[in-house]
Amino acid sequence: MTERMVTRTIVVRAEDVVFLKGIVEAHDGIAQVQGEGGGELVLVAPESRERELEELVADLAREVGGIT
Repeated sequence: MTERMVTRTIVVRAEDVVFLKGIVEAHDGIAQVQGEGGGELVLVAPESRERELEELVADLAREVGGIT
């Protein structure tokens, strides 16, 4: 059975994209990062890890700032 996926779209400063992608990808498969252009990123995660994804996005918003 295939697990459902959840997505979160975030917008960051262009200079933070590479840093953010590295942080997300280092969190043991929590999500895949897809670039939509400029600083818009889509985070795709298994539904079973949705809570972890929400916590990570909140932590990044506090640390990096400029995340919407």
